[in-house]
Amino acid sequence: MSVIGNFIKQNRKKLGLTQEEFALRSGLGLRFIRELEQGKETVRLDKVNQALFMFGMEAVPGRMENKDD
Repeated sequence: MSVIGNFIKQNRKKLGLTQEEFALRSGLGLRFIRELEQGKETVRLDKVNQALFMFGMEAVPGRMENKDD
């Protein structure tokens, strides 16, 4: 989840938005945005997609990264 959290954080900052502003614009709670950007592993996928929608993106099935590389 940290890949998505990092993506959200970097792109939010590119837009010049604080976490609070991003939460308001995306319709999500500030706590959720903070936890997502901090890499919390148990988050609701519908809310993740709601955040990603702000950048024209969505979470889709993909191959897992090999953490041993």
